[in-house]
Amino acid sequence: MGFREVLLKEGPEGFARAIRQHQGLLLMDTTFRDAHQSLLATRVRTHDLKKIAPFLCVCVGLLRINSAFDITSVFGMTLKSLFLSLGATFDVAMRFLWECPWKRLQELRALIPNVPFQMLLRGANAVGYTNYPDNAVFKFCEVAKENGMDIFRVFDSLNYIPNMLLGMEAAGAAGGVVEAAISYTGDVSDPMRQKYSLEYYLKLANELVKAGTHILAIKDMAGLLKPEASRLLIGALRDRFPDIPIHVHTHDTAGAGVAAMLACAQAGADIVDVAVDSMAGMTSQPSMGAIVACTRGSKLDTGEWTRIRVVKQKECVNTHWTKTNDSKKKKGVSMDRVFDYSEYWEVARGLYAPFDCTATMKSGNADVYENEIPGGQYTNLHFQAHSMGLGNKFKEVKKAYTEANKLLGDLIKVTPSSKIVGDLAQFMVQNSLSRADVEERADELSFPLSVVEFLQGHIGIPHGGFPEPFRSKVRSHRLMKTDVKVQQYFS
Repeated sequence: MGFREVLLKEGPEGFARAIRQHQGLLLMDTTFRDAHQSLLATRVRTHDLKKIAPFLCVCVGLLRINSAFDITSVFGMTLKSLFLSLGATFDVAMRFLWECPWKRLQELRALIPNVPFQMLLRGANAVGYTNYPDNAVFKFCEVAKENGMDIFRVFDSLNYIPNMLLGMEAAGAAGGVVEAAISYTGDVSDPMRQKYSLEYYLKLANELVKAGTHILAIKDMAGLLKPEASRLLIGALRDRFPDIPIHVHTHDTAGAGVAAMLACAQAGADIVDVAVDSMAGMTSQPSMGAIVACTRGSKLDTGEWTRIRVVKQKECVNTHWTKTNDSKKKKGVSMDRVFDYSEYWEVARGLYAPFDCTATMKSGNADVYENEIPGGQYTNLHFQAHSMGLGNKFKEVKKAYTEANKLLGDLIKVTPSSKIVGDLAQFMVQNSLSRADVEERADELSFPLSVVEFLQGHIGIPHGGFPEPFRSKVRSHRLMKTDVKVQQYFS
């Protein structure tokens, strides 16, 4: 019995219990979605996902349950779910790939019936960039569930609880597993940075647990979690919520992703996100193979498995897998399977070379600890800068991103708030504006619409409130422009 079978038989609550009772670290594979968003601008076609899907189905399909829901796969690891988000992929599939995102979900579900699928739900934003009517969000979740989605990771770009509660209710009403995610920024291990303190995150987590989340997630979209911060945050959450599964998502932009995820696991996280080796690193997730290898032989062991032949009839061989610590016995091919999976993506990645972040980005960069650009945005921002004629000024764009974030009040930065910061940063570089220039001329500049709408409260209220007097200046200028247009219309 695999995790999806547990989910179908016992529901979201039974699924969450199975995760919490599992011995060892669970992994979620992001290769099918977030990895290629971060590295290849989300351009991977359904065709190339379908080519490798049967491999996943067969490998993960050879499952059995031992005591305490010890569920594992031929990978030599426990694959809790496959990240097949309808977030950025929904947008890109229609605008750039000319594909139907619903058809993608249907076809992959048919090819991989035995692995739970997980998606991102941006709270009241659903998978868009603005708040939608409640009934639209509820209907979207209903249709997503009907088409094969299982787990809804619900977050809000500002950690704005009212928006998150709507998404959680919609996912729960559709029958999905609710994974409420707290977006992480700042550094809880730095006593000088107290806007987003440990207490802030614990308070948020308490509200989400009270609201009935099945799984609690930390969404570290920029890869800012350092090992010490990981131990502090996850350790505190585990102490506060001993029965709730904890899932951690990060990016490897600075190169510390594996170390941070191992620290999270040691502190009590049940699941961490990984990408297959050839699609890992830099702005993507930490390496699957590295995590599997680094946990081997420890209490976090993702699994070292020996295949036992049970029945052989003609050409049909039924097998099951059993964990062993006997080094004299033949070991399973766990790492070999990871290598096979990685080899496919190494070749497939070459097909998308024009969109590959390595065309302009040759390595990870620790400057992410300063600019805090999310991994999923980094590549897109780079391409946008090139398309706007700012390709040779990307260093300035990154610096402006830092200043734009400060202008907007030091935001949680994840879609759509990260886009707002990015829009302002590129606006500043295009117009050769410093932070001081923007503050001084805020009542006369024509800011990007996303910035204006954010300051009008369209996506929610940021922690600590809106920046003043910057907000009032921008809004007054916008109102003046509107008044002029109205007068011209009626004159």
